[in-house]
Amino acid sequence: MAATPQKPAAAQKPATATPRRKASRHRGEGQWAAGHFTPLNGNEQFKKDDDGLNVRTRIETIYSKRGFDSIDPNDLRGRMRWWGLYTQRKPGIDGGKTAVLEPEELDDEYFMLRVRIDGGALTTRQLRVVGEVSQEFARGTADITDRQNVQYHWIRIEDVPEIWDRLEGVGLSTVTACGDTPRVMIGSPVAGIAEDEIIDGTPALEEMKRRVLGNPAYSNLPRKFKTAISGSPVLDVVHEINDVAFVGVEHPEHGPGFDLWVGGGLSTNPKLGVRLGAWVPLEDVPDVYEGVLSIFRDYGYRRLRTRARLKFLVADWGAEKFRQVLEDEYLNRKLTDGPAPAEPVSRWRDHIGVHRQKDGRFYVGFAPRVGRVDGTTLTKIADVAEAHGSGRVRTTVEQKMIILDVEESQVESLVESLEALDLSARPSPFRRGTMACTGIEFCKLAIVETKARGASLIDELERRMPQFDEPITINLNGCPNACARIQVADIGLKGQLVLNDEGEQVEGYQVHLGGALGLEAGFGRKVRGLKVTADELPDYIERVLKRFEAEREDGERFASWVTRASEEALS
Repeated sequence: MAATPQKPAAAQKPATATPRRKASRHRGEGQWAAGHFTPLNGNEQFKKDDDGLNVRTRIETIYSKRGFDSIDPNDLRGRMRWWGLYTQRKPGIDGGKTAVLEPEELDDEYFMLRVRIDGGALTTRQLRVVGEVSQEFARGTADITDRQNVQYHWIRIEDVPEIWDRLEGVGLSTVTACGDTPRVMIGSPVAGIAEDEIIDGTPALEEMKRRVLGNPAYSNLPRKFKTAISGSPVLDVVHEINDVAFVGVEHPEHGPGFDLWVGGGLSTNPKLGVRLGAWVPLEDVPDVYEGVLSIFRDYGYRRLRTRARLKFLVADWGAEKFRQVLEDEYLNRKLTDGPAPAEPVSRWRDHIGVHRQKDGRFYVGFAPRVGRVDGTTLTKIADVAEAHGSGRVRTTVEQKMIILDVEESQVESLVESLEALDLSARPSPFRRGTMACTGIEFCKLAIVETKARGASLIDELERRMPQFDEPITINLNGCPNACARIQVADIGLKGQLVLNDEGEQVEGYQVHLGGALGLEAGFGRKVRGLKVTADELPDYIERVLKRFEAEREDGERFASWVTRASEEALS
């Protein structure tokens, strides 16, 4: 339809008349603080209709008794996420149909269930229950995620109440593990343990959990909200890509505390978090956390889901305004200016290997393959931890695990016991640095396979390049949403369908090179037109790494080499 021509200036209404607004903007961005409470999309409507926390009662009293077909669609693909449940992908649907089929066509009658493990902290009793639930209800699945959680698959709705009883009986939960909520709070896996720690954030993390988990005041956010806190000098919680992060620093006048960061996140529109320049003492962290969370709830954009993360508000406001609103409207006090974190003391931030604790004992970090374990293995890890330590284990944000409190005399025996389970405390750089998202095996958003591909890639690179000993991160993602942090990896691989030499459409990856967190944080470089089929992946990575070895300067990191390398060298 043609646009209506404007009237001549002389015939237009007087200047005092209300000007016509663009229809697409007349309701703003859906910010509650601006008085915009009318739901502007289906997600906002179902959240207004009923709090996601309330779905638990229906699961326990109706859905678990009547079965999958009894589940209301707004619960199935919406509110059930508030209790860690997503429908998983129906087997046999190829990646080319991911964006074509309707949700109900992709849905299997089984669920992924996410167990939140705040700070990565587990007892061996808890770990054993996690393993037992995996074996009894999840066909053995139990992936360790890059946010310290454990994810099950093949969960039947009929079994969910029993699973909750088992988990909650040992102090674990799935509450707000998904949904538009405060997700798991990641923390240093060696908080209170490592001898080089700046400050232990555990008391603050526990208070933050107490205030917000299951609290209806924070159960309807514009989108998910990711939190990190660590006092480790290795910067071990990827603070740059969280909505809010507290990073341990030493203030020259006030001593140990935390530097405050906001607005990080990846997905299809990645942004690194920004410093607010504020130093926060340990006892004030929960108040500041609630303030940032409340800003997101009240001022966050709710009109478009694609712009509903905190990073967009921070980008529009800037650090200065964000800090001012936090201080003036939510804290009613000024924050103390403070220093930025020092550069990390290690190029690895995963705590793999044998490390001395502050009490003289040791902790031992070890690497499963791309986070993939199973219930039987988890129960065996619990056995090994009890035999060699005090009964405390940790998960990390690199899909790894740690056993704490090992006496020096027990270290070698522990390492050997782990090796017998194919869990290496002395892994190759490839096993240590490769991570993968869930992929097409279970994820409805995925286009390609990732977990098995990552595991086989590790084996192939170890065989081809046994002498390679530089830190390297290789992250495989099944779709553009960056759950495996492809933009900040040395080699980031974004799954998509590509054409092979015969012109056939096959699984492959768009390549990102030279991303980093910690040291010179930044996003990877995309080489124009560079896409690699899944079958070509080992050849490509071997080729690039050998060029890096041949051309690098003394002490040069892979990411630094990428910034100056020619496109030919990266192809």
